[in-house]
Amino acid sequence: MKKIFCILLTAVLLFCAAGCGASTAAPAESTTEKVAAVDVDLTHLSSTMVYSEVYNMLSAPETYIGKTVMAQGPFAVYQNEETGERFFAVRIEDATACCAQGLEFVWAGEHSYPEDYPAVGTEIRISGTFNTYMDGDQQYCHLENAQMVLGTTE
Repeated sequence: MKKIFCILLTAVLLFCAAGCGASTAAPAESTTEKVAAVDVDLTHLSSTMVYSEVYNMLSAPETYIGKTVMAQGPFAVYQNEETGERFFAVRIEDATACCAQGLEFVWAGEHSYPEDYPAVGTEIRISGTFNTYMDGDQQYCHLENAQMVLGTTE
């Protein structure tokens, strides 16, 4: 009886694993501006998976350095109270919206805040190259040379 159960369990697991293969469907064309190939696309993940992936990016950044990352969410601005320096981010919330993380970005080109930036809370889609930088003895992560699109396209 145990042998039959093990064989059935193995067969079920194999069928489940076979269903996890890559899709052969062609990717949908975007109506927004074209973005370079994306290595980590957070825009099609559930809120739980996005939050988890961003957590991984911030806790193990060395595995993401140099990869192109795309994310969407509300635009956010943070200001260092001591220096007055501003940091711009897309806010990533978990499934219950009780916790949020900001994924900092540096917008490519010359831009002046607040004139050129969207209002805080505006939905944006951002893509850029993941990298880290040091500020004093603290390491931070951000997207460099980022491209921003207002709103989202589904």
